[in-house]
Amino acid sequence: MATDSADAQRLLLGRQNSHQQADGADGFEDNDLAAPPEPLSRDNGASFRRNPSSADSSSGVFGSLKAVLLKSKLNLLIPCGFLAVLVDCLSQNKAWVFPLSLLGIIPLAERLGFATEQLGLYTGRTAGGLLNATFGNATELVISIHALRSGKLRVVQQSLLGSILSNTLLVLGCAFFGGGLTCGRTEQVFRKEDAVLNSGLLLMAVMGLVSPAMLYYTHTEANLGESALALSRFSSCVMLFAYAAFVFFELSNSRRRDESTEGGGGGGGGDQADDDCEYAFPEITKWEAIAWLAIFTAWISVFSDFLVGAIEGAAKAWKIPVAFISTVLLPIVGNAAEHASAVMFAMKDKLDLSLGVAIGSSTQISMFVIPFSVVAGWMMGQPMDLNFHLFETASLLITVLVVALLLQDGTSNCFKGLMLILCYLIVAASFYVYADPNIDG
Repeated sequence: MATDSADAQRLLLGRQNSHQQADGADGFEDNDLAAPPEPLSRDNGASFRRNPSSADSSSGVFGSLKAVLLKSKLNLLIPCGFLAVLVDCLSQNKAWVFPLSLLGIIPLAERLGFATEQLGLYTGRTAGGLLNATFGNATELVISIHALRSGKLRVVQQSLLGSILSNTLLVLGCAFFGGGLTCGRTEQVFRKEDAVLNSGLLLMAVMGLVSPAMLYYTHTEANLGESALALSRFSSCVMLFAYAAFVFFELSNSRRRDESTEGGGGGGGGDQADDDCEYAFPEITKWEAIAWLAIFTAWISVFSDFLVGAIEGAAKAWKIPVAFISTVLLPIVGNAAEHASAVMFAMKDKLDLSLGVAIGSSTQISMFVIPFSVVAGWMMGQPMDLNFHLFETASLLITVLVVALLLQDGTSNCFKGLMLILCYLIVAASFYVYADPNIDG
């Protein structure tokens, strides 16, 4: 019972927990962080908090700066963002502005997740899950908003589509392949109930994208140029409601399982999931976490402005399609830290956490970020819709069907991972030779 509770919670909060695990190697280099200095207190079985007597152990500006900025080696890439700003101001060489700003965003996105996780340790699992639902894909959301303000609607669509494709094919494939090579078993097992539920939500998102595309390409709109847009906005509101219901359902089930576990005397002392949670303790205070959330969000927003403005210039300088940059390069490099975390979890035989990062992130983008972008564009006066055009919609539909079929038995192996990686190579190559008439024309 305890294992089911922890796994269900982790599948929902996989992205949140990934930052804690990804920083583990660096964090345990310090002796004072090798183990909790004080016993951890448990709040109604829903959250793990530092003992008040040790609350001052990492307080102060220096302690916060050390925990947030000095413990992750990825932070060495932060100066790249400032170099991008400098290059843009001095020479406006977009071929350098784009990669430098992209590299500068990578550590900021990872640290944003770290701050979200730290705040979640104070608020409890329920509120922490809601925080993760809000900030889990904040980087993609910020980039999308900047592209919307610039009127680059196709960049918004293709970058979000690319995040789904890379998570479901490349990240999950690498996790299956790496886990199969290192776990020492023929097959690894994960909770297929949660995987099937997320696959169903992905199919629902595909349904929302297919309908406007069908109206557009069959020329059967009641009001030409308006019906597909109105349908997209209505479908987006429905998808946002469905995602909110999904979050509520998962958090409610997790709370009930926690309560039933406590009522039944809890799980055994050897439960691996509980062991992981016992050592989840805050490294910064609650208000420091809130402050860092605001700082990193603003920081990402600044670099995203330069990133979006340099996409077309970089495409011309490198002589590659904008669609390839938006769909392949942006998602892979921008989410490199989380991709590495998913593979690391699988190699440690924690496949449910890998699924939480890969499939959980894809579900959040398709059911929350994409419809939110449509609603945000509606408020900005931009005709952002769910018509991702025939090529992109077909690629997403086939991808979701392939992944859903591979997840339905609840097992993974090296060959399944290899299949997903090869499928992603085919998709990436197709976008390299794809000429989007709305951009390239």
